[in-house]
Amino acid sequence: MPKNSKVTQREHSSEHVTESVADLLALEEPVDYKQSILNVAGEAGGKQKAAEEELDAEDRPAWNSKLQYILAQIGFSVGLGNIWRFPYLCQKNGGGAYLVPYLVLLIIIGIPLFFLELAVGQRIRRGSIGVWHYVCPRLGGIGFSSCIVCLFVGLYYNVIIGWSIFYFFKSFQYPLPWSECPVTRNGTVAVVEAECEKSSATTYFWYREALDISNSISESGGLNWKMTLCLLVAWSIVGMAVVKGIQSSGKVMYFSSLFPYVVLACFLVRGLLLRGAVDGILHMFTPKLDKMLDPQVWREAATQVFFALGLGFGGVIAFSSYNKQDNNCHFDAALVSFINFFTSVLATLVVFAVLGFKANIMNEKCVVENAEKILGYLHTNVLSRDLIPPHVNFSHLTAKDYTEMYKVIMAVKEDHFSALGLDPCLLEDELDKSVQGTGLAFIAFTEAMTHFPASPFWSVMFFLMLINLGLGSMIGTMAGITTPIIDTFKVPKEMFTVGCCVFAFFVGLLFVQRSGNYFVTMFDDYSATLPLTVIVILENIAVAWIYGTKKFMQELTEMLGFRPYRFYFYMWKFVSPLCMAVLTTASIIQLGVTPPGYSAWIKEEAAERYLYFPNWAMALLITLIVVATLPIPVVFILRHFHLLSDGSNTLSVSYKKGRMMKDISNLEENDETRFILSKVPSEAPSPMPTHRSYLGPGSTSPLETSGNPNGRYGSSYLLASTPESEL
Repeated sequence: MPKNSKVTQREHSSEHVTESVADLLALEEPVDYKQSILNVAGEAGGKQKAAEEELDAEDRPAWNSKLQYILAQIGFSVGLGNIWRFPYLCQKNGGGAYLVPYLVLLIIIGIPLFFLELAVGQRIRRGSIGVWHYVCPRLGGIGFSSCIVCLFVGLYYNVIIGWSIFYFFKSFQYPLPWSECPVTRNGTVAVVEAECEKSSATTYFWYREALDISNSISESGGLNWKMTLCLLVAWSIVGMAVVKGIQSSGKVMYFSSLFPYVVLACFLVRGLLLRGAVDGILHMFTPKLDKMLDPQVWREAATQVFFALGLGFGGVIAFSSYNKQDNNCHFDAALVSFINFFTSVLATLVVFAVLGFKANIMNEKCVVENAEKILGYLHTNVLSRDLIPPHVNFSHLTAKDYTEMYKVIMAVKEDHFSALGLDPCLLEDELDKSVQGTGLAFIAFTEAMTHFPASPFWSVMFFLMLINLGLGSMIGTMAGITTPIIDTFKVPKEMFTVGCCVFAFFVGLLFVQRSGNYFVTMFDDYSATLPLTVIVILENIAVAWIYGTKKFMQELTEMLGFRPYRFYFYMWKFVSPLCMAVLTTASIIQLGVTPPGYSAWIKEEAAERYLYFPNWAMALLITLIVVATLPIPVVFILRHFHLLSDGSNTLSVSYKKGRMMKDISNLEENDETRFILSKVPSEAPSPMPTHRSYLGPGSTSPLETSGNPNGRYGSSYLLASTPESEL
């Protein structure tokens, strides 16, 4: 310090010295705010309202226990996709071979990015908007995009819960209403419904009784009142679960997260005891190694990893923001990721055990029907009895005997074989029939359950499990919307949550039209996938490349008490961004090569037909993608050109628990009157931001001067203690 400074003069003189805080600031080294904790936008100054947010953090709700928090994260990440999408992808993409790309991408993308979201949420203790505003103000639009994607997903996801509620209540009757085709009477003649006879009882019930679906997305057909009521019930349940925040949703998680595992365990035991279950499981885990080289398989595996762990939605960040700073989020990331993968494999075992049972039944039915055709040909001398092997007994015809007889007839009648209309009736063909998403749950699985003893009981359990799986995911999705909005704009929690549910119900009426299922396909397959990938990429870039991986690792070391593995450094810095960039490019190319479409149910044909979206639907789809990603460039441009303040020109000073708080805004150089808040120097608060500067590992703040136990400017200035922000 210069010898002629007022502080030096005071040390050698008894004369009273009056000096301003501005004088003191002029003699101090400038604090490097560019390197301040989780502030990497490059602007000087602290964050707007940092002190107020510290006080809010002290009163922030917290999980009642670690178990409650883990169950919440499991409930959010383990959802309907684990039950019907993962088994479908396994069946479609080479059985056990699909597990290889999925596991690889889970390790190099899923777990590192899941850990990253848990860490930033726990460290900053804010929702997605607040987190990315602190990490990099110019990329603050990431949080808003996450909220929009959560809204899109929540709109259609709760419709699926509504479908499950409809089937749940329909399950309380014997026989199950989808076990047989409806019969109408024309006088004394009983006539089976033609649409059902052409398809199957379960297919007819799904498309006609439940959805009453139209032939295309262009035919609205009006509201389906049954599904409208179920949607109202679904939003009422979700609203009651989340209205009090984690105080209410945390308690719900004890049941909604654990009950599905009880049901899955029961179904696994029951499924393994079914005839043909082993055939289904062996078919599932028999790898088709050529599929591992297909880029499409890797793209679908990466997308499934994103959706399975809930990356980019903001729900993971929201839940972790209610944790204590010293919580071991590294352990949480590994635990939840493992449980998620274990659940997917368990669900796949259950699904293929049951589908193996169903495939055997359908194969036996095929054998019986074709054996009757052969007997008819024998009676009419179309076929000679010499073609039938001597050991074949039509009254006890096995699949093996039929296959042998089929090959003989095909070899002898090669020229006219197609006219006979005989099917090969191969079990592998039945097992290879891929059923995706809702079709797997509401058609294939429900059909299998009709053959169970006590089928209504199993149906009730199955759809109650789907309701709980969906509820757990919806709680996390709603947290991804409400937590960041409430944190940022300080709106009343209960009123805003109820308002969101009411708004979402009325918008969700789009999905309970007769054409609503086609809109669900649009939202599920297209509107969220690309924006979600962009969000996750930018999250990774914001932390690893803008803030800096080394600094982030140092902050994690301080927070956790140990240094995370170097593995995460390389994943965050290089591997994950590169893999996600390739994924995004592949998704865009895929959209360009294969125009988006949907499977429409044609009533007259009683069959599905793949249709492309019409121009107006394509315009809607593009609009959804643009709306979901638009906040990112808008916020970047506004803050880059200083059209939107990021709070860097406001210095907030806070005092804990009853101490005064003063804001000093828009400070001008040498304007001492803005600094002088009291005639007595000891009453002047520190003008520095409440959060401490981070100047790299091992560095200390310029304010932490040696020989000064209070860390202030001089021993004669006993300023009121200004707490450092946890942020």
